[in-house]
Amino acid sequence: MQTFTRRWLDFWDRLRLGRGGRLVYPLATILGLYLLIAVAVGIYWSWTPAPFNVAAVARERATQEQSEVVVGSHTTSTLITLVETLLDKPGGYISNDRLPPGMWLDNISNWEFGVLVQARDLSRAMRKTFSRSQSQSTEQSDLTQAEPRLHFDNNSWLLPSTESEYRDALASLQIYHQKLSLAVDEGTQFYARADNLRDWLGDVSTRLGSLSQRLSASVGQRRVNTDLAGTAGANQSTAVAGEIEVQTPWMEIDDVFYEARGTAWALIHILTAIELDFQQSLERKNAVVSLRQIIRELEATQNTIWSPMILNGTEFGLLSNHSLVMASYIARANAAIIDLRELLSQG
Repeated sequence: MQTFTRRWLDFWDRLRLGRGGRLVYPLATILGLYLLIAVAVGIYWSWTPAPFNVAAVARERATQEQSEVVVGSHTTSTLITLVETLLDKPGGYISNDRLPPGMWLDNISNWEFGVLVQARDLSRAMRKTFSRSQSQSTEQSDLTQAEPRLHFDNNSWLLPSTESEYRDALASLQIYHQKLSLAVDEGTQFYARADNLRDWLGDVSTRLGSLSQRLSASVGQRRVNTDLAGTAGANQSTAVAGEIEVQTPWMEIDDVFYEARGTAWALIHILTAIELDFQQSLERKNAVVSLRQIIRELEATQNTIWSPMILNGTEFGLLSNHSLVMASYIARANAAIIDLRELLSQG
């Protein structure tokens, strides 16, 4: 080892002092400093944002607009804050970065994607159901502009960039919020009905169910194919085996983990806003406690990760498996959402 070190130092001295060394040595030094600074900045950028107080943010936004907090203000304000967080947190929006340190930070990029998916689903629900009194009513114009922009490619960095499209969506959401809170347009409404909430919760349940399966597959599982179970006469386009082997690739385990963590972070805030805006509907169904239990399960996913990396031990092995722990919380939250939807459907 000492011989190798001595030879390397001799080579570096010859390069530095020889022909062209006056150019190569400074450039190499600058490059080394840049990479060192990029690593330090990358560690700072990788910290996920702190949670925010949903009610306080809604009141602050209403104060800035010189308006009042009305039905729908909490949900709309929370959606706006989620998008603002993606764009304005330390490092800004990182998923489409093409230079260090952003291009290395796959964990925070997957966290961003988890938050983004929930923002997209909520914006679609607001456009499709929350802002419309019935299926034959017209769509709210600002939400019609915001929803497709949030579904823009999350990895585009040039003409147009992802950030520019999301900021346009943010501007439309802010206009909708102003119209809603100032009551300047009778066509701008937010209908906090149990059937509207049940429809959106169906999308949430689907997302969480998929995440739970992907997290559980971190150790590899042999599963019985239940695609057509429980439906008489059902068929599908392509025949598949009765049992299938499912396993998340080793290089994607931490990606799925942080996507689930971002999803849960966004849902904690959205469900808190839902509790405030849908208070009467939830109380009438005696469902407030059920909603709070879902939030409690999701809050457990945000506990501090003390390990320097996401461990992938076997189910009962010596090492921990962080994906299975996350899958447990996600699955329990999803089961509670299914029960809540059933409760909301009752007369």
